[in-house]
Amino acid sequence: MKKITKHLLSLAILTFVVIAPAASFAVGTIDVNDLGADQVSTGIELGEKSPIATATSLINTAMIFLGLIAVCIILLGGFKWMTAGGGEEKITEAKKLMSAGVVGIIIILSAWGIAKFILDKALVVTK
Repeated sequence: MKKITKHLLSLAILTFVVIAPAASFAVGTIDVNDLGADQVSTGIELGEKSPIATATSLINTAMIFLGLIAVCIILLGGFKWMTAGGGEEKITEAKKLMSAGVVGIIIILSAWGIAKFILDKALVVTK
């Protein structure tokens, strides 16, 4: 049985090694001289926002995501406390989970405030 499995695995790897390069030859080549400047400029969509505005939106999105995770941790701690049934170990675990979520929210809000302060100062310097 091991021999058959080994042979099938070898056959699968060999098939992939032979077929994968053949599939890459199917891609056509593009002659750069055929592309005009108008075609190249319309194909690139970089956006109109400044790098500072882009960084601000990325930081805000990340902080929202992390805040949601912290809130879910607090809710999970509350759920564990409600379903503990009076068990001291489970209640202690739930309290630790809830306090970790609160500390996480405090850290997230602090990091957001520091990042906002720095980006606001960078925006003033660039004007």
